[in-house]
Formats: sequence, C-alpha cells, structure tokens
Amino acid sequence: MLPSLFILVGLSWVYMAFGHLAAIAGLFYGIKPAVTALVVHAAWRVGSRALRNAWLSAIAVAAFVAIFALHWPFPLIVLGAGAAGVIGGRLAPRRFGAAGAHAPGPGASEATALIDDRSTTPSHARFTWARLSRVVVAFGALWATTIGALAATFGWHGTLTQMAWFFTKAALLTFGGAYAVLPYVNQGGVDHYHWLTASQMMDGLALGETTPGPLIMVVAFVGFVGGWTQALFGPTTPALAGMAAAAVVTFFTFLPSFFFILAGAPFIESTHGNLKFTAPLTAVTAAVVGVIANLALFFALHVLWPHGATGGFDAAALLIGLAAALALFRWKRGVIQVVLASALAGLLLAMAGVRPG
Repeated sequence: MLPSLFILVGLSWVYMAFGHLAAIAGLFYGIKPAVTALVVHAAWRVGSRALRNAWLSAIAVAAFVAIFALHWPFPLIVLGAGAAGVIGGRLAPRRFGAAGAHAPGPGASEATALIDDRSTTPSHARFTWARLSRVVVAFGALWATTIGALAATFGWHGTLTQMAWFFTKAALLTFGGAYAVLPYVNQGGVDHYHWLTASQMMDGLALGETTPGPLIMVVAFVGFVGGWTQALFGPTTPALAGMAAAAVVTFFTFLPSFFFILAGAPFIESTHGNLKFTAPLTAVTAAVVGVIANLALFFALHVLWPHGATGGFDAAALLIGLAAALALFRWKRGVIQVVLASALAGLLLAMAGVRPG
C-alpha cells in the first residue's frame, strides 16, 4: 500500500497546486468521460457474474431505485439486500446459491499449492476463542487509541476525527470491491462533509485507476483534497494538511480489512457452501450492481451537464466517453490505455481553444 499512497499523495499535490493550469485542466477534462465509461464497464463486469437470474436482477434494480430516487444511505441498502437474501435463500434456495467454480478443462493439470484443499488446516488457521479474543483486543486497541488521540487533539467534530470515523464505516461496508463502496464515499465526502466536489471525485478515481495498488486507495486522494480544502493546519500549509488527512484515511480504511482477515479466516472453510451465509452475500453482491450503476449515472450527469441542467450539454465530453466505452467493451483495451488516450484528447481540445469543464 505504501508505494501507492506515496504516489497518490504526490499526484494529489500536483492536482491541487497546478490543476488550474490550462494543460492540467485539459488533461482532466478528457479523463472525466473516461472515468464514467470505466464505472459503466465495472457495473457490466460485476453484473454479468452476479445477476444470474430474475431474483438477483430485481434486487439490483431495487438497489438502484433506493439510492438514486429515494436517496437511501448505502448501509441501509446493504442491510436490506442481506435481509432479502435470507428470505430468498429460504423461498428459492437454488436462486441464491453461490456461483460454482469453473472446473479444469480436459487435460488441464491441477496446480499444486503449499496449502491446498486436501491439506490439513495449519494450527494458526484453526479457530480458537483465545486467538479471536487476542485479535479483537489488539485491533480494538489500535483503533480506539488512534481515533481517541485524534478526538483529544482536534475534537470529535474535527475534520481528521470525522474522516477516521467515516472511513472506518466505509471499510466495514466494502462488499464487492472498491466500486461498491465508492458511492458511499461519494455520498459522504461530496454530499455530506463537502471535503471535495463531484468533479474532483472523478479526477481522483482516474488517478486511482492509473496508479499501482488497489483501487480503494482513491480514498487517499479524497483525504488529501479534504485536508487541503479544509486548511486543517492553517492557510500556509495546505500540503501538510493534505498529507496528514491522506495518512489518516488510509489507516482507518485498511485497519478493519486486516482485522477481518486475521479474525475471519478460520471461519471461511466452515461457512463455504452454507446457504445461510452465501445467500445474503449473493443478494448484497446483486445490490452492489445497482449501486455502481447509480454511481455511473451520477458521474455521467456531471460530465455531460457540468454546469447543471440549464448550463448546456457538453458534446465533446460525450464523444470522448463513447470512444472510451468502445475501447473498453469492444476492443478490450486496458484501463491505463483508455485513461491516457482520453487525457490526450482533452489536452488537444484545450490546445485548440475548447475550455475544459
């Protein structure tokens, strides 16, 4: 994670310090439609695997309506989908079973592993209450002492403390990968706390896509921009504030993830194929498709009508977005290729006199 964090902090500094320059603005003008196409592609990728029947498709549609039209918070949608999975697992168990793994093809040799399905479970991976208690105490202490220090220093309503609390909740809701939790991050960071704008959120997603490490590292950009704009340490040190916020956000995003691994790994094999556990998760994954589709629509509205419904339609952004979608869906181009080509298109338009965004 550290290389990705350092790279994103550096790129975030360039973005905030020099983003007003015409060349940089032109690059990001081209990137925004590409990001919209990337999110649409992500929704299609997840949906093609998760929506295996009409029951799961209905959950995805319901999740989309809940977040787009009813403005339900993401945690409530996750809980509702999980409840639907519990009910569906009883009424139609075959519809909510976990998707089966692909069997090896004819003549394929089974790859060997240090620990495979026939190996005896090593002692450190066996469940014991004593080991679970130690993990809970250790991670609980790490979380409580860190957020307690932030609260004591900056107050509970201070920006860094609220970032720690918000991204802890975001980490607990990362069902289905980064694209699944990004709508929740967008709801909080853009709509509720106003740490950054919707346009900046799209730019951060593009930077996250083109840097090494997991895409969820985009939260470091959210933290950096929030710390910079909130001037946490005064108007003369915005970069220092951004770096501090990026570090806090990254720490509290990944701490629960490591806790889940160390505390939950012994339960994995015991719950494998158990419908009581797989049905709710299958339903949540279906709901995630609708949530990602909402994020794509949210981005598209801001890209195509950057100044609101009465501010005019951006035809150039539409053309870049369609080209990016063709590259992803039809020509199977990689993310970095698509983002770089779109950025170049935006730069050329800026050089030609088209005012970005």
